[in-house]
Amino acid sequence: MKLKDCYFIGHISRKHGFKGDLLVKLDVDNPSEYKNLESVFVDKKGRLVPFFINACKLTQKGFLHIHFDGIDTEAEANKLCKCGLYLPLSFLPPLEGNKFYYHEIEGFKVIDRSYGEVGILKEVINQSVQPLFAIEKEDKEVLIPIADSIIDKLDRENKCLYLTCPEGLIEVYLG
Repeated sequence: MKLKDCYFIGHISRKHGFKGDLLVKLDVDNPSEYKNLESVFVDKKGRLVPFFINACKLTQKGFLHIHFDGIDTEAEANKLCKCGLYLPLSFLPPLEGNKFYYHEIEGFKVIDRSYGEVGILKEVINQSVQPLFAIEKEDKEVLIPIADSIIDKLDRENKCLYLTCPEGLIEVYLG
């Protein structure tokens, strides 16, 4: 399994007790959907390693208390601390309407109501408080803050994203 075929669900925050238990800080919208996991991929130095889960429960503080098969000591658990956890993209439920996963809209044509065709969506930048659409047109990059209010329509069949951007935003980048 490759990282590009998976999505991040959280990281192992710390060990819990002395018998290999771990606490996972989840980075998901609905933590309760992950309380019955049977397996996950652990990112160990850039390689995704599958681990089967013997026990899994959600704590009151939103952590996932897990015990991996074969991890039975404090020393083994310590080796996994700070590692990221991933699941295959196929585990994601399909979304409808204008709701989307960031990875699924890469490569879509972006069309603004006033400007017309803006370019091709290359990626979603999600490293700050405000996620951004990164759109490429003729070796120029256009960055548009993501907000439900600007998304008019998501056409999955034709791979088009229709927006109504604030006046002048696109012209700042493309003239």
